[in-house]
Amino acid sequence: MRHMSIVRAEPAEAGCIADTIADAFQHLGVFVWLVPPRSERRRILRDHCQILVEHALSYGEVHVTDDRTAVAVWFARDGRPLPPPDDYDQRLSSACGRWTDRFQLVDRLLDAHRPWQPHHYLASLAVRPERQGEGLGSALLRHYHAQLDADGTPAYLEASSPPSRDLYARHGYRPGEPFAVPDGAPYWPMWREPTPL
Repeated sequence: MRHMSIVRAEPAEAGCIADTIADAFQHLGVFVWLVPPRSERRRILRDHCQILVEHALSYGEVHVTDDRTAVAVWFARDGRPLPPPDDYDQRLSSACGRWTDRFQLVDRLLDAHRPWQPHHYLASLAVRPERQGEGLGSALLRHYHAQLDADGTPAYLEASSPPSRDLYARHGYRPGEPFAVPDGAPYWPMWREPTPL
C-alpha cells in the first residue's frame, strides 16, 4: 500500500465528504430504518450528512486521507453545549422531507445516551465502499487517538454495526449497553480511555 497522509479537510470539501459518508452508511440497519426506500436513501443521507460535516468544519475537526476516500468527523465535548447547526430544523426538514421525524428521533436517542464527562465525540468514521478493509479507518483512528492520548482525553462514539463495533473495540473502545431505533437496529455506545504515553 502506498504511503498515505491524513490532513484536515477544507470547507469547500463538505459535499465530497458527505458523499463518502452516505456511500459508506446507506446499507447499515439504522440508516435503512431512517429512509426505507432505497431510491431515496442515498440522496437524503448525503444531504443530512452535509449539515453535520459543515457544522464540524466550523465547530469540530474533520480529517481525511489525502486521496479523500476516508473521513473522520470529531467534536470536542467539554461540558459546554455546542451550538446547533445554523437553521438546523429548517435544513433538516428540507434534507429529509417525509422522514424528518425519524432523524429527529435519532437525534434525541443519541443525545439521551451521550455521556456527561468531557470527551471527544467521533460523529462519523467512513470509508468509501470500494476501499473498505484496507486499514484506512484504523489509520484515521490512530492519527486522532495520538492527540487524545497526549492530552489525556477520552473518546466516545456510537457504532452502528457489529463490524464497526469490533473495529472500535480493537482500538480500545469498550461497548456499553446497546440501544435501538424502533425497528430494533442497534447502536452500541462505546467509550475509550486515553492510553498513557
